[in-house]
This record gives sequence, structure tokens and C-alpha cells, in this order.
Amino acid sequence: MGEGRLRAEVGKLRRRAARFGIERMVSLGDVLVYGPSPNAKQLRAINDETAKIVSWEPDFFFGFCYLNPTLGERATLAEIDRCVGGLGFRGIKLEIANNARAACMKPVMKAAERYDVPVLQHTWSQTKIRLRSMHSDPEDTCLLARRHPNTRVIMAHLTGCGMRGVLAARHIDNLWVDTSGGSPEAGIVEYAVSNLGSRRVLYGSDLPIRDLPAAIGQVSGAEISRSDKNAIFHDNAARLLKLV
Repeated sequence: MGEGRLRAEVGKLRRRAARFGIERMVSLGDVLVYGPSPNAKQLRAINDETAKIVSWEPDFFFGFCYLNPTLGERATLAEIDRCVGGLGFRGIKLEIANNARAACMKPVMKAAERYDVPVLQHTWSQTKIRLRSMHSDPEDTCLLARRHPNTRVIMAHLTGCGMRGVLAARHIDNLWVDTSGGSPEAGIVEYAVSNLGSRRVLYGSDLPIRDLPAAIGQVSGAEISRSDKNAIFHDNAARLLKLV
């Protein structure tokens, strides 16, 4: 078993998070353990792992439902109903099975609207055009949000999308950007707040790939107001996940 999958490791993670003032955390199984395009059985195994972790620490973790939209509308809706409707997951997670512009995204977005949960779309500023069918550039995720104005979309990752992503995200009220991604980058949080407003920026850690102090420090060390930092660290996610 890998890091973060054993119960003792999950407990250790929670205790470490508490040291930095983290009260709640979104949990995901290993979304790439079976490669970029898992089949239905593999997808179910990933989401079952998420449910197991949430069951160990239900007052700390929320689950997000991982999907592969290329499996088709029937399979996609069945897994959303199982995870969001049955297991109480609070959001939907999309990785690199397809581009966010693809037609197979429509059932995902309609189901997210019906359940009133956010969609977290992996996004990265790409230079390898041949990977465009799998990866989503900032413009792809922004188009997804524009096409579905009644569905809340989170564009991950701020440091992977960069200034290009921030500029693409302007004036899209149902789109948020999270601060996870690569190593902390000086000035990027300030740039996002200046162009989007702090209401549309969310703290993200990318655990276990990145460590908490670096992820937290990128926001806490930014030259923005205390109220902006509070919004990014807590208030925005609390509203988005309906904790308030």
C-alpha cells in the first residue's frame, strides 16, 4: 500500500494537518494508479478507497468522486449516483482521461448541477499539443465553465496555469482557481487576487505530492490582506462545499 492509504498513515496525516490549523480536507483515492483512463471497475476501486478514508475520519475528510467521462453517459451517471447520491461525496474530480472541451463532459456537468456539487478539473498550461486530447489548458476549463454557467467549476492548479490561467478565468462567475500545483511561485497569488478577487481563489495543497508548509506558505506569505487570506484558506471553500 502506498503513502496515505493505511489507516495509521491517514491518522498521522490528520495530526500533521492539525499542527497547521487545517480543520477539514478533501480526500481522493489515487486517481492515476491505473493510468489516465481507468475502466469502470478500476474507477469504482479508486472511489471505494476514497470512501474508506472518509469513513476513518468522517469529521475531517470529504470525498470527491473521480470520473472517466469517456466510459459513456450511463457508466458516468451511475458512478455519480453511487458516490454523490449514495456515499455523500461533496464534489466531482476530473483528471486527464479527456479534454474539458469534449462532448462527453456534458452528462458530468448536468449531473453536477442536479446534485449541486462542484467539479474540480485538472488544468495545466500545456506546450505539448499532441497531449491536448487528454490534458486541459486553462482556456479549455474556462470554456467548460462558460458552457455550464449553473455548475460550479474549480480550475486546478494556479501555479500550473500561471498568469495565462488567471487571465482566461476573468469574468467567469462560476469558476474558481485553486492554489495547488508546482512549487510556490512569488507573486502568483497576488496576481490571482488582483484579477479575480479573493472570493474566487481557493487554497489547495496537492498532498502528498507537495507538503503542507509550502502550500500554506504560498498564501500566508502573499502580500494580500488578512481578509483575503481568510477567504482563500476557509471562507470560499466553506461556501462552495456548503459548510455554512
